[in-house]
Amino acid sequence: MKKLVSAGEILVEIMAERIGQSFLEPGPLLGPYPSGAPAIFIGQAAALGQPAGLIGAVGEDDFGQLNIERLRTLGADVSAIAVHKDHATGTAFVTYRADGSRHFVFNIRNSAAGLVGIDAAATSMLAGADHVHIMGSSLFSDRATDVALSAIQTVKAKGGTVSFDPNIRREIMQASGMREALDQVLKQTDVFLPSGNELFLFSSASDEKGAVDDLLQRGVSCVVLKKGADGAAFHDRHGTVALPGFAINEVDPTGAGDCFGAAFVSFWLRGAAPAQALRIANACGALAVTRKGPMEGIFPLAEVEAFATTAGKGQP
Repeated sequence: MKKLVSAGEILVEIMAERIGQSFLEPGPLLGPYPSGAPAIFIGQAAALGQPAGLIGAVGEDDFGQLNIERLRTLGADVSAIAVHKDHATGTAFVTYRADGSRHFVFNIRNSAAGLVGIDAAATSMLAGADHVHIMGSSLFSDRATDVALSAIQTVKAKGGTVSFDPNIRREIMQASGMREALDQVLKQTDVFLPSGNELFLFSSASDEKGAVDDLLQRGVSCVVLKKGADGAAFHDRHGTVALPGFAINEVDPTGAGDCFGAAFVSFWLRGAAPAQALRIANACGALAVTRKGPMEGIFPLAEVEAFATTAGKGQP
């Protein structure tokens, strides 16, 4: 099978225990949980049996070891994760508001994650890569953006493909050069995976069809619009395939979109029909929200298929 590679932030997430809890006063916290959008993505892809590796950096500390061991256990290639003695692993502290939205306090740029680079191990990994996946959150600095663009150039030069999930957080979108970096990645994108209103980040259209048509005309091969509990829709020049989501009790939404994207891209790389890829992706996204913690809801393919079969009875 084709090898899938991503590059970007690796961190731990520490979560507020109660909805409505604020970081402006002491309160109970849960974690640390291994995290980072590209790490979640690669972990889920590997769990589905896709050859998958991550280019990143952690500190020589417990948080870094936690992430590396989790990815290794899931079957991911961790050979290009650099370990830095004098920098701490990145962190994200998360609170949950009553309306379901989340607030983040990040330390990424100034952590070990900010030292991500194309070293000998990363070069070796990219030499065997057929596809590169980029997260918008991974374009958090000029250095990180250079790594992403270098990975794209290397893979594209040998006929490989690119997927792109904008994955924009308000706290990160304000970073200098972020908008320009997003535009550069989109120009090289084959599979575009926005969530909700992210579809309109790169189009002046006011409706879904108009925005999709605009993106397809600009060279994107397909647009896969994530709609949370409502499922997802696949669009290409031949038409649209939409599938509803799976009904499930949500515990924590963190990582659901990353797990969805990993599943869709993995099956797209295997040549699966859009409906099949969406079905597995919707199942992975649904399972992801059943556990507290961004990587705790990652399951292997057999369990994902069993869930999709059982939970999907009565779906078209």
